[in-house]
Amino acid sequence: MEASYFTRHPFLKDLLSLVIFVVCVIIGTVLINTFVFRSYNVVGPSMETTLYTGDRLIVNRLPVTWANIQGKKYMPTRGQVIVFRNPHYTLGIEDEYIVKRVIAYPGERVVLKNGTYTVYNDAHPEGFNPDDYNHGEPGSPTSGEVDEVVPEGEIFVSGDHRQGNYSYDSRNGLGTIPQYDIVGPVAMRIFPFNKIRTF
Repeated sequence: MEASYFTRHPFLKDLLSLVIFVVCVIIGTVLINTFVFRSYNVVGPSMETTLYTGDRLIVNRLPVTWANIQGKKYMPTRGQVIVFRNPHYTLGIEDEYIVKRVIAYPGERVVLKNGTYTVYNDAHPEGFNPDDYNHGEPGSPTSGEVDEVVPEGEIFVSGDHRQGNYSYDSRNGLGTIPQYDIVGPVAMRIFPFNKIRTF
């Protein structure tokens, strides 16, 4: 009985096995990054004192994937720290992905006056401070003045370093963020190792 081709050429068998393994790893990595989680580095002071330049974050993609499977738009929790694609991204000029905190939802009126946000909606016609959902993390006071209604299909976001122009966000030029640009909520800071935490 004649030996098989791969028995006669074991090097080719090993090479083919290696190629198949590498292809599976690449496909698995792409699927995980698309549907399960992604990792990002923080650059800039806009989220201090919650996050700092050099922090490594894990972003949970599962809620976005599940919403897409159900044919719905993903809606993060108010006060949650999220990563989204910059709707004004220009190659080489601006950051493609940005991390901020969720302040207001579609249809809500956002007012920033005297250093404090107030959000008005049907459930709270007298308004409420969205930072009450943030466990006291954002800095204060918040610079600028805003009085706008969040458009349908978009959200209002803000950095945690809110004095001056440290944070480029919905207050001062970034505008509201389309829901389809949301990558997902930040699940964990994994670096530096002495500051690991969940969100």
